[in-house]
Amino acid sequence: MKSLKKPTWLKKLLLYLAIIGPGLITASSGNDAPGIATYSMAGSKYGYTFLWLLFSISFGIVAIQSMAARIGAVTGKGTADLIRERFGVKTTTFAMLGLLIANLGSTIAQFAGVAAAGELFGISRYLTVPLSALLMSYFVLGRNYKTVEKVLLVLCLSALSYVIAVFIIKPNWAEVFQDSLQLSTSLSSNFILSVLAVIGTTITPWGIFYIQASVADKEIDVKDFYLTKFDVTFGAIWANLVAGFIIITTAYSLFPAGIVVESAEQAALALEPLAGSAAKILFAIGLLGASLLAVSVLPLSTTYAFCEAFGFERGLNRSVKEAPTFYALFGVIILISVVFVMIPNLPLFQIMWLSQSLNAILLPAILYLLIKIANDHVVMGEYVNKKLTNILSISLTVLISIVTVILLVSPIFS
Repeated sequence: MKSLKKPTWLKKLLLYLAIIGPGLITASSGNDAPGIATYSMAGSKYGYTFLWLLFSISFGIVAIQSMAARIGAVTGKGTADLIRERFGVKTTTFAMLGLLIANLGSTIAQFAGVAAAGELFGISRYLTVPLSALLMSYFVLGRNYKTVEKVLLVLCLSALSYVIAVFIIKPNWAEVFQDSLQLSTSLSSNFILSVLAVIGTTITPWGIFYIQASVADKEIDVKDFYLTKFDVTFGAIWANLVAGFIIITTAYSLFPAGIVVESAEQAALALEPLAGSAAKILFAIGLLGASLLAVSVLPLSTTYAFCEAFGFERGLNRSVKEAPTFYALFGVIILISVVFVMIPNLPLFQIMWLSQSLNAILLPAILYLLIKIANDHVVMGEYVNKKLTNILSISLTVLISIVTVILLVSPIFS
């Protein structure tokens, strides 16, 4: 009889498939349009140097995302809700302001990705950006997004082309490994911003809110959390592998030629060994799919968190009259982003890159509050952070804070 009570491998697989999603989606969000731009710029300008950073922060990413997911499983509440309960209105206002700024920057970056993709086909941003904003708003607010989401997810699979490209170009792996261990001691603003951009595109403030809310919404039993932890770990490893391949591809193809990526057209050159003359089309499709997918998620996740924090009515199942703040904030984020990206001669790739640096600069405040909640016995009971989780998450928080301070003081020494 005992053997009958044990879950079979098939039951375990079905249980995992029911739970999988939040970790993989959140981690993969780093490979969106600004993520591709950031990794391409890093690889083309600094070669294989940033591979060490990706590897180093992978452990911290798993710790932080697992922590957020565990809080969601234990409490059944979102991050914003818990911050208000635990720290009060003033701290919540500060945290939501930081989230709003970071997410607005990221939304602007996604529309910059749409503009860059359109310009590769010779289509003006003055057409692609407003049109994409109207279409995605219609699909999201009209609750018709699920079908569109599947199409966009397929388009995002073009990021796998970097994995294939690496095996076609066959880099010298000994050289890749050796160069990735050569740590730079540069204090230039560009290098420090690049470090922050790589961190900020790999783990985002909105990603923390998203994964906790997703786990809470799925009502995952804390007893089954080991499956969610596997989901988070697998997602982080997979996303960072793809990011690493983007850096390797651009470092191999562009860095020796002295081509520093500053536009979508230059970034597309890295895929020429795989796609030849069609590299531009392949890159544009991936950039467009990633941008539109994030455009549909980011503003909505921001409005949900903001309304949750301050007790406003929220949700697409409510009318505009029932949830005016929810819909107004969504519209304002979209409008500001569209207007900003349509500024003439705006350097699109630099905007994407800087938005990810902003993510990293604003991240420590959110991480501090998250770590405090995860170590609160009243909130978490027996599921408070273990020592290793605290070491990894606090180390990453301190690292980002130190790099930010160096960025601020480096002009004095320069």
